[in-house]
Amino acid sequence: MIRWFYERRLQRSLTVLPREICFMITEEDMIEAPQKIVEVAGWCRDAGLEAATFHISTDDPGRIAPCLPEIRKIASIGRLNLHIGDRIETTGEGMNVIVAVGKSGREEIAACIRNIAAEEICADEIDEAVIERHLTFRCAPDLVIKTGGNYLTDFLIWQSVYSEFFFLDVNWTLFRKIDFLRALRDFGARKRRFGA
Repeated sequence: MIRWFYERRLQRSLTVLPREICFMITEEDMIEAPQKIVEVAGWCRDAGLEAATFHISTDDPGRIAPCLPEIRKIASIGRLNLHIGDRIETTGEGMNVIVAVGKSGREEIAACIRNIAAEEICADEIDEAVIERHLTFRCAPDLVIKTGGNYLTDFLIWQSVYSEFFFLDVNWTLFRKIDFLRALRDFGARKRRFGA
């Protein structure tokens, strides 16, 4: 009961929201609580965010296979873009939700460079816009939330350069709506510098 009142109070205190948000999740946490991803995607939608990205850190995407039925339920509340292995599945409508399983920012940038080279684009014509058009993930999260500690993976290296970061000691399995709302409140209180 008290938690409900506190959630309502936090929701009313939100003034500035991120347009896009990214969550960094470990393989272990995803396997332990696969239903959490659908719940959190719903929180993002209900808060009015435009897009949410979930990165599941794993060096073997096959280990996430038992979680895929739960992940695919996101399509009932938003437009799911599931990146796993060499496949991309797109289903559903509404808020854009990307789920990237075992993806690496370094690999993404290397693939981007290969694609630019394959198109034989003149070196003088390569600028930030050209690079961004060739990235796999065309998103720019305003806020990156990392549960379970203060280390990051190499996901979205290019795209998160101007992101705000919010680290939680609580792991993904224990991540509550109150924690989510606190992260949004913290984001709204920050003065964004965009690299300056």
